[in-house]
Amino acid sequence: MHRKSHCNRRHFLRTLGGIVLTGATFPVMGSAGLFFTKGNLMENFEVNANYEPGYIKLHKEGTLKARADVLWNMMRSCNLCPRDCGTNRIRGSRGDCNANADLEISSFAPHFGEERELVGNNGSGTVFFTNCSLLCVFCINYDISQMGKGRRQSINDLANMMLTLQRIGCHNINVVTPSHYSPHIMKALDIAAGKGLRLPLVYNTCGWEKLDILQLLDGVVDVYLADFKYADPQAADTYSPGAYSYPEITQTALSEMHRQTGTPHVNEQGVVHKGLMIRHLVMPNNVAHSEKVMQWIGNNLPKDTYVNIMSQYTPVFKASEYPEISRRITQQEYNTVIRAARNAGLTNLRLQGG
Repeated sequence: MHRKSHCNRRHFLRTLGGIVLTGATFPVMGSAGLFFTKGNLMENFEVNANYEPGYIKLHKEGTLKARADVLWNMMRSCNLCPRDCGTNRIRGSRGDCNANADLEISSFAPHFGEERELVGNNGSGTVFFTNCSLLCVFCINYDISQMGKGRRQSINDLANMMLTLQRIGCHNINVVTPSHYSPHIMKALDIAAGKGLRLPLVYNTCGWEKLDILQLLDGVVDVYLADFKYADPQAADTYSPGAYSYPEITQTALSEMHRQTGTPHVNEQGVVHKGLMIRHLVMPNNVAHSEKVMQWIGNNLPKDTYVNIMSQYTPVFKASEYPEISRRITQQEYNTVIRAARNAGLTNLRLQGG
């Protein structure tokens, strides 16, 4: 029912092993481990000299390391996400997100399936983390987010991945499903900054983020790429079990993300290097109350807030157990959400369809 100009995330993860660019060799880490693929190292690539990520200054001050230590200590009785499970991840116990203190990564590589304003010509430098705190019953990457498909890596490994993505020409470092590994990301970022990392950091999140954690990320994150999945707490609790607080917490989080980064700023290549970008996935039978999502954005954030209205809902994982979401959406359902966004006065929409 809809046309897509780029591959979706699941297809990207399934085909990582086939990425071949002609020329030099660079490493790509998939769920089977670190492997090498031949590729052109993006000739004439230069880090944007007109923009310096805020984490550079924080690294030089020692603030980045100090904040990383604060986040790390929070894993002793983990309250990094709104589940506040209190698990001692440092001692090896796994929290509600199924993560302990070991860093587990599914893959890293240039990604061309994200928003075009992040992909540019050379791709978004994505790092896909294993496990997730939201536990959506319809997750398209359930084998990674809930079945733990990935490999244990060190913080130094993560820092080297970031530097590799910069070296091969990616426009940014895009950390996907980062909340439960925010201490590891901060530590790796501190190491990588000391070795020359200068790319903007994209925090690619489900949106269900605690205010106190976001405040520790202030000045560290350049771009927030955040979902706003549900406006209804009962829907959140049903389709992301235990996430009854999702609408309230996500609304607070989005306001803070905007306070920190504002509406998107683009460089001379048209690639976003700072700002808040919101995604909303349209679901069957309007179970997410999409019109309320659009109304809240229109009433509480600038009218030119970047909003990607996504049509690619796919009934996978446990979706068949919920008859109301066991099908794809219709064109009419998608168009209804577009009208709601326009009625809310939103002017910076990214649409899929046709």
